[in-house]
Amino acid sequence: MDKKKESKNYSWQTLQIYWRQAWRYPALLLGMVLSLLAVLIIDAVFPIYLKDLLNLLSSGGDKNTIFQEAVSIIFVLGLFIFGRWVFGRVNDLSFIFFLIKSLRDLSNDCFNILHRHSFSYFNNNFTGTLVKRVNWFTQGFESVIDRLLYRILSFPIYLAIVVYILSGISWYLSVGVVIWVVVFLLVNLIFVFFKYPYDLARNEAESEQTALLADTITNNSSVKLFNGYWPEVHNFGRASSLVARRRRNSWLVGTGFDFFQGFLASVLEVGIFYFSVVLWKQGTFSIGDFVLIQAYLLKIMDEIWGFGRVIRQAYEAVSDANEMTETFLTSLEIEDTPGAKELKITEGVIDYDDVSFCYIDKCDIFKSLNFTISSGEKLAFIGSSGAGKSTLIKLLLRMHNLSGGRILIDGQDISQVTQESLWRNISLVPQDPILFHRSLKENIRYGRPEATDKEIIEASKKARCHDFIIKQENGYDTLVGERGIKLSGGERQRVAIARAILRNAPILVLDEATSSLDSESESLIQEALDELMKGKTVLMIAHRLSTIRKADRILVIEDGGIIESGKHEELIKKKKGIYAKLWQLQAGGFIA
Repeated sequence: MDKKKESKNYSWQTLQIYWRQAWRYPALLLGMVLSLLAVLIIDAVFPIYLKDLLNLLSSGGDKNTIFQEAVSIIFVLGLFIFGRWVFGRVNDLSFIFFLIKSLRDLSNDCFNILHRHSFSYFNNNFTGTLVKRVNWFTQGFESVIDRLLYRILSFPIYLAIVVYILSGISWYLSVGVVIWVVVFLLVNLIFVFFKYPYDLARNEAESEQTALLADTITNNSSVKLFNGYWPEVHNFGRASSLVARRRRNSWLVGTGFDFFQGFLASVLEVGIFYFSVVLWKQGTFSIGDFVLIQAYLLKIMDEIWGFGRVIRQAYEAVSDANEMTETFLTSLEIEDTPGAKELKITEGVIDYDDVSFCYIDKCDIFKSLNFTISSGEKLAFIGSSGAGKSTLIKLLLRMHNLSGGRILIDGQDISQVTQESLWRNISLVPQDPILFHRSLKENIRYGRPEATDKEIIEASKKARCHDFIIKQENGYDTLVGERGIKLSGGERQRVAIARAILRNAPILVLDEATSSLDSESESLIQEALDELMKGKTVLMIAHRLSTIRKADRILVIEDGGIIESGKHEELIKKKKGIYAKLWQLQAGGFIA
């Protein structure tokens, strides 16, 4: 990221998102809760009949009578066992379908919100970090639901049933258990809040490590060719050490509390045993009661021993989801205005009307800029690096909002039309095309998804990329690698041109569209571009002036304004003009 941001706590907002997601499927959620409640009731009632069975067997009465009564109790226990199995399976199936649907929805929501953010958002965030945010957000939901339903929610319900049953034996015993549990949970909650900053710090360090890993993998060739291996090893080692330190702090704090938690559990167990013996001495406790208490005690100890850890794990899951929640809550930089209409192009006239623009860290890129591109005109921009040529294109594509003024297409303010309709009417051939890790056919068809294979091949022939495509091992079905790495720069550019030819939008933007081509390929592509540009309004950016000689008009951009305007033949006659000077510098190598 460009700037290191202070970590913020979005735990409450994360839980709100998870809650809304859970209620998308109320029937499945209700099925999970009710079946779980049935299982908990059976678990709590089952030891009562087990107690009765043991008391019966130790009563010393007539064995035949005892046997008949025992069989009846065993039959009831069998019904409980079968019922628990049935409700358990209902719970499992409800949870599986609920989780499958919910994780699908959350993944889709994350994907949708990410791609609604502006171009600047992606420029300011590492790819690896964004991928991690999505994965941890969905995993966090699974973790929170699992722990909330089966540990955090189920334990209080089970405890309430047990306390009610124990109150029939001894109020002192039930009240003692409740007091101990309340103290235990309060201590746990205090500890969770104490530990949370350590979890956030760990998560932040892990994000930075992931981002560094993704950055070096993306730029692996630079790491090798610029002898960056050992410096990057050092940087990654430093990031790994920071992660290790913060993990150690987080885990040691958790382990320290486990010792204290174990002490509290031991106090409860010893206390319950002592009080049970006292009741036995008073004649109010039977052998069956001992079994009952022991069954409850083991269950409570099992639940309570992991309860604090479960709360911490749930909180950790929420903290891991923190960054994706921030993405959800971050205002979209560029949005369609309410009631935005579809862009309708009849002529393709583009007006830059009193346009002003400044980046956050660099103001006055343009100030009160005015010019018009006529229908079907081929307009070229030239100027030094940083003069704002590419920015003019980005503003037309609404990659940024204007600071002032308007950009109109056929009299329609582009800020008042939908972004989708704007982009649908513009074909872009960028300087450095980035392709999907998909087949060549899929990359070309991206320009017009409904295009037939025949149309794709026709567009490829016009872009002069058909010949190299059919030489590939799998032809048009050949995968191009991540970002199109398996193709040369010129091949990627020709694929991008084929995509633009297939799109056939009324406005065409060429951003150094032939910069990666050799002279022979450039000549062939120029023929294809000439055909592509017919009947279209064209905006061209070029450093190689030979590629814009045939433009209807050339604008020289410097210092946020237009300092020269005219055809090639007019501009080269201006002896002190910027264009004429640049042409003289390049002419020897580019004049045909």
